[in-house]
Formats: sequence, C-alpha cells, structure tokens
Amino acid sequence: MINSSQDSIPALLIRDISRDLVMAVEEALIVGAQRAFKTSTGMDKGHLPHALGQLRHFHMNESFHRALEVGSASPSPVKGNSIVTGRTGIFTLARFNISHGVWINGRRSRTRRQMSAANKAIEPLVIADLLDEYVTPSAATAFFVSCFSGSLVFQPDVPISVQIAVPNKDMTGWLFREPLQKFLQRYEEIPTSQEDLVMPVLKKSKKKSDEGI
Repeated sequence: MINSSQDSIPALLIRDISRDLVMAVEEALIVGAQRAFKTSTGMDKGHLPHALGQLRHFHMNESFHRALEVGSASPSPVKGNSIVTGRTGIFTLARFNISHGVWINGRRSRTRRQMSAANKAIEPLVIADLLDEYVTPSAATAFFVSCFSGSLVFQPDVPISVQIAVPNKDMTGWLFREPLQKFLQRYEEIPTSQEDLVMPVLKKSKKKSDEGI
C-alpha cells in the first residue's frame, strides 16, 4: 500500500492497473476500431460518419470487454448502448471515443458523469488547496479514451492515440491524462528491490587443546 503522503494519481493507477491490462486494452481498442471501419466499407457517404461512430461503439465495447475479462478486471456485460465497465483495485475502468481535441464530448453521458463523482476523493492530489482533506481513496474512476482524427480521409480506421484519463468529480476537467505509450513507460521506472538471500555465516573459533600446555 502506498503511503498517503506519497500518493499521486499516476502512482495509484500503476499500483492498481497492471501493465499487461493496459497493453491488452490498447490493443483491443485498436482491433475494435479496425473491425468497425471494415464493417462500414461500402456504406453511403451520406450516413457513413454516423454509422461508423455506432459501429465503433459496438465493436470497441466487445473488444474492451474481452480485454477486461482476460485481465481479471470483472467486466460488466455487453448490452446495447450500455457502458462496459471493469474494476481493478480502487479503479472502475470504462472507455469512450472522441474526435481529436474535443474532450468535452465525454460529458455527454450521464452515466460517465455519475461515475466521475467518485474522483472527489483524489482531487486533493491535484488541487493544492484541498490537500489537507486527502485520505487514501477506496474508489476512483479512470477512462481509456480513443482519440480519432475526425476525418474519413486521414486515418479513419484506428485512433490517432489512446489515452488514460482521470476526470475531476464533475467531469469538467482532467486530473490526469496521458497517451498509453507514454504511460506504459512509468512501469519501467518503478524501483525494484531484490531480497538479500545471503545469510552470514560466523566462523567457529578453534578450541585450544589441553595437550602441549
């Protein structure tokens, strides 16, 4: 357990979300986006942007669910337009898509806003005025955000980046967000301590013989 005086949002994320799970989610979201784009091939351009958005939701939800399942993150069932969530450590995990730079779109979901309310407990880690109120949280929410170009010409098949993002309690801003490729490097920076298995052996002192005295 990290001492509360040393807590930070990246430290909490790394503590509770395994590197393998982060890598699995990144791969799953890219694969889901590719499947959605392939399925949309041949559709009329008049409704292609809307259709592609819907297909991304369904295909990426399915692939996200599988990644959470493989990572033992207790995924919720895949069901219609419902948000797929997982749980690992203190974090509830979910996902959404945005066009690059339009982060405010994440607030459109009432469910996501309700989920973000749990992050009131970790806001003091970012907002200095609240630091005295901080206690190690028992619950928080993080999102995997797939950022698309917003274009049907430039890289429409896969996200231009996938980021991990922790919103404030109202989901009006971000306490932490970082591209997964950069975030994964943080796992390599964790100091490792090797247990010292060498046991000291005391030399036995030689007893003097009475002979020859």
